[in-house]
Amino acid sequence: MRRVSRLWLILAAVAALAAVFVLAGSGLDFGYVIPKRLVRLAAIVVGGVCVALSAIVFQTLVNNRILTPAIMGYEAVYLLWQSLLLLLAGAQAQAALGSGGGFIVSLLLMLAYSWGIHRWLLRGGRNDVYLLLLVGLVLTMVIGTFTQFVQLRISPGEFAVFQGLSYASFNRARPDTLLYAALAVAAVCLACRKSLPVLDVLALGREQSMSLGVDHPRHVRRYLALIAVLVAVSTSLIGPTAFMGIFVANIAYALAGSVRHRIVLPLGCAIAIAIFLAAQLLVEHVFNYKTTVSILVNLVCGAYFLALTVRARGTS
Repeated sequence: MRRVSRLWLILAAVAALAAVFVLAGSGLDFGYVIPKRLVRLAAIVVGGVCVALSAIVFQTLVNNRILTPAIMGYEAVYLLWQSLLLLLAGAQAQAALGSGGGFIVSLLLMLAYSWGIHRWLLRGGRNDVYLLLLVGLVLTMVIGTFTQFVQLRISPGEFAVFQGLSYASFNRARPDTLLYAALAVAAVCLACRKSLPVLDVLALGREQSMSLGVDHPRHVRRYLALIAVLVAVSTSLIGPTAFMGIFVANIAYALAGSVRHRIVLPLGCAIAIAIFLAAQLLVEHVFNYKTTVSILVNLVCGAYFLALTVRARGTS
């Protein structure tokens, strides 16, 4: 009962933050201001769900609370694509592609990257998740280094455009891209909802889940594909979020007091949405757009990650 009440309390906080976000300083302008804010609110909801689901499910698969899908290099691929686009075609390429075209191309590139490394490392029935993590980490560093090299070749104006794309922002979301993103996320949520008990069993570990009759390799490949979709949608829609997933997942587990995914996943989604809303409100009404959502989120979540790492080393 207490777990349910905590979820409802967080949902009430989300509703209150959403109301403040949409109505504060709007002058009740339903012709322009409020519709624009509703689009950004929808982007916050979709982005929050993507971050929470991908982080919690990924930590279940690798049985580690300080890892997130960012270690697989999806965000690095996104930044490399944006830098190469600016180098080869200039800033006008962003306008030529449009918001919908840029979203779809970024999404397809990250999904192709995910399919490639999964096909390479998990073929033939192999299921070495730790090798996958190691290769993902190495590829992230290699791609990041190449992206830095490309940045040195673009003009200062194009670099400013790239900097804007490298931070999480809800202002770039458009109704057409939101529709595609929402449909993809809804399909992933439906797939996860039908197999929540399987996730609970996978959290026990490879040997234990296989002894209970779960086809561990098949389910790991399936969930890694779903995670790739979530991360690709989130990054293409709002940009990289770095440490956000670690913070959301650990707070969700702490508040849930349970490892059952039917409790943790909704709680994590609500927490992620609340954090994004609070950060956006701070950017707009406290810092007056002198900072970004990405900087605030990474500052808080990065500090939490550092504290979590130090505490883990102290107890080992």
